[in-house]
Amino acid sequence: MTSAFKKKELPLGKRRQVDTSSEPWVSFEELAPGVSLPRLARPTLPGIDLAEWARAHRPVIEAQLNQAGAILFRGFGIHSPEAMNRLILGISESALPYEERSSPRSQVSGNIYTSTDHPPSERIFLHSEQSYNLAFPRHLYFCCVTPSLEGGETPLADTRRVFERIPAPVRERFLEKGYTYVRNFGSNFGLSWQTAFQTDDPATVEAYCRRHGIEFEWRDGNRLRTRQVRRVAARHPVTGEATWFNHATFFHLSTLPREVGAALLAEFGEENLPNNTYYGDGSPIEPEVMETLRAAYEAEQVSFSWERGDALLVENTLAAHARSSFVGPRLILAGMAALFAWDAMPGVTPAPDAA
Repeated sequence: MTSAFKKKELPLGKRRQVDTSSEPWVSFEELAPGVSLPRLARPTLPGIDLAEWARAHRPVIEAQLNQAGAILFRGFGIHSPEAMNRLILGISESALPYEERSSPRSQVSGNIYTSTDHPPSERIFLHSEQSYNLAFPRHLYFCCVTPSLEGGETPLADTRRVFERIPAPVRERFLEKGYTYVRNFGSNFGLSWQTAFQTDDPATVEAYCRRHGIEFEWRDGNRLRTRQVRRVAARHPVTGEATWFNHATFFHLSTLPREVGAALLAEFGEENLPNNTYYGDGSPIEPEVMETLRAAYEAEQVSFSWERGDALLVENTLAAHARSSFVGPRLILAGMAALFAWDAMPGVTPAPDAA
């Protein structure tokens, strides 16, 4: 850990201790008029210890989170891995390790990571974290150590609204078929299987795949191909609302910038692409359908500018997140918590008269 992250705790006497009464230590409001995502939380008095307040008011946070999909805590000074981990402990008990990895991240401290190590010029499309896993984090945490000079927002989209915005014939076909996520490791592009599964042992990878419903195939040159069929939607375990929760759009070749997708296709051919998605029966997803899905996400996208010390809590099944390109130094830390299983999420049944 670098010196920038050395722990600087306030003396106990300078912290405002939180009681469990109905005193409104923290206010919740719209981020801007008519903008409900994310919900903005601010201290009503200086010196509030957010982690301590959160531990005593978890039901309040859960209710706000289930309603809005994400909460932006502003004015609490959460700008170190220690402060971020305390907040995670206060709300979600503990941070999770990053397993079955799909994007490059650097470990900062414990289970606190950089949000992503993709180049600043790259925009990252809206997605739901680890929805391709049989178990995934329901709580995503981000905190701003260094805001960028320009850009670098973390856009959000309410996946309940995305679900409703997708035309019924498109939605129903996916509900019936699901989608297939195919990965090819060992092409010297993207993550290696050793990094993705955090092991050098093929037997450990095979055991993980068997436990998690992933088909695998070892190929010449120590290459690995995996295939997993997953649902595209579920009902929220608390509210019962239908939410569009999947990686069908994010990992599809056509969601990449046109020139990048064309270069990958020319280099690897469709069969050996590092990532791609299909309908659950393996058939290709039509270009016009992919355009429709991307348009639904983008129509619901909202953004805010990071301020140093901001902390963002996202309910992963209710809000997708993204990253804008940026200029200048930027450091957003990320953590995951509240492991949850797909099997605990009620399904969404296709309508009998679906077109």
